[in-house]
Amino acid sequence: MLMAATAALGNTETDFAEFITELQTTICDEVTALDGSGKAFIVDRWERDPANPAAGFGITRVLEGGDLIEKGAVNVSVISGRLTPQRAQAMSSRGRPEINPAGGDPYQAAALSLVLHPTSPWVPTLRADVRLFAVNGSRWFGGGCDITPVYLNESDATEFHVFWKQLCDAHDAGYYARFKKWCDEYFYLPARKEHRGVGGIFFDDLADAPGAGASGVEAFVRAVGRGILPSWAPIVSRNRHLPYSAEQRNWQLLRRGRYLEFNLLYDRGVRFGLEGGRVESIMVSAPP
Repeated sequence: MLMAATAALGNTETDFAEFITELQTTICDEVTALDGSGKAFIVDRWERDPANPAAGFGITRVLEGGDLIEKGAVNVSVISGRLTPQRAQAMSSRGRPEINPAGGDPYQAAALSLVLHPTSPWVPTLRADVRLFAVNGSRWFGGGCDITPVYLNESDATEFHVFWKQLCDAHDAGYYARFKKWCDEYFYLPARKEHRGVGGIFFDDLADAPGAGASGVEAFVRAVGRGILPSWAPIVSRNRHLPYSAEQRNWQLLRRGRYLEFNLLYDRGVRFGLEGGRVESIMVSAPP
């Protein structure tokens, strides 16, 4: 399926599609071990258009009812198509003059995304993604990683941000401050006047300068992908076995409503995904 779907892609897109497919397997294996319940991810492999393998595919993996993970989803999609007018207008308005705002340009996209909703209210929800988008010979990357605690632990939040600052600084000293601010601004519910979670990093529309090679944006994005679980696992280890009350559990469920509210009202990725008609793969990230 991967070979058929990537046959029409350029080398960068094909290499990145292979990277995220392998990363998905690695992450799922590590989450299964971390969960420790013996539960396995259920795998749903789908084709965007069975009559046209080049239109792309996805692999949706879901774990439910574990010891650590109440519900978790790790998704990969590698798709091709033509931009709708709505999507084209949104992208061209962000400074992409090569995109026809009327729509119709062919595009290729490859993305890995995950959301892990823990059973314990003392362990924050983890959300992350890395992605590549190509259209009209241009390509750019996006991604990020953030946590949403039910109960704020400042030392956990600080440790999480230190991890991402160190990773960003290894690639560009200006990345962390820029991407932290971007994350804070993006994951915000204006009607509630509150942020969703304690942030992390978020970035979009990053393109390599000519001749950047192995040290460029793609290398950074791959490092982000590999850093997702290591940024969260120490927080899990310290907090997963702490006792909690029925009242604290109820508060967790209430806060999950805020999480879903953001996804449905404000998340660009959800809106783009729902346009593509693969509702199951988009909504699988919803809280349990």
